[in-house]
Amino acid sequence: MTTFGWVAAGKDPPGHWDMRLFDWHLCHGEAGSRADCKHVLLCDVRALSPAQRIGLAEADRPAWRLILLGVEEPRERAHLLSVGCAEALSATTTLREVAARARRVDEMFGLLPRWRLIGPLTLDLFHRDARHGSRWLNLHPREFGVLWRLADQPGEAVTRAQLLKDVWRLTHEPGTNSVEVHVSRLRGKLAASGCERLVETVPMGGYRLSGEVPFMLARAPAEADQLDRYLREIDWQRTEHVCSDKLAQNPR
Repeated sequence: MTTFGWVAAGKDPPGHWDMRLFDWHLCHGEAGSRADCKHVLLCDVRALSPAQRIGLAEADRPAWRLILLGVEEPRERAHLLSVGCAEALSATTTLREVAARARRVDEMFGLLPRWRLIGPLTLDLFHRDARHGSRWLNLHPREFGVLWRLADQPGEAVTRAQLLKDVWRLTHEPGTNSVEVHVSRLRGKLAASGCERLVETVPMGGYRLSGEVPFMLARAPAEADQLDRYLREIDWQRTEHVCSDKLAQNPR
């Protein structure tokens, strides 16, 4: 069963946008948080201003999982797509079309994995950073590249030459200790998050992810997640009243 989330004033989607009618499963997030949701999020943005809609998209940029519903101006829909939204649709879009577009977006997650879960860490390919609970590690792109490359083969050794080729895009020996420096800095940031043993040095040369750290989903709350922080800033009580007023004035 495919999963989706609902982001709006109300807890559950209205019938004309409720994909449970097409055998989807509705997720309310982990303790209300969307940080760890790795599926489509339907967002009713009818009562939000254009600036708020852009802010919502940029809070999760690139916002592959966000499908914004209730965007009537074609130019605005095009702009929301340009900043990374999966879809931006008018309020008249039928449930069948919403479900079809959502399924296409859901399939895209399988083509290129955005997240990898390593012990208590969540690696985010689009942000090119790792998060421990609610805190981002602020990794340098090559520090992230090393960690992502090691996660290709968890527990298996990756040589220095392989890292130079796959992360640095070099096919020759540069004559520097850049790999060692970046691994050292990466370990320092991992240690600050309690993951000091995650990256091991292999006796014959190279590095690997520790076999002691299982791949799992961190359960720490994500109060500092950018999308969740932005959602908390929106006055959903006000938007609920605005949506009700608009529907009363323009019943469908």
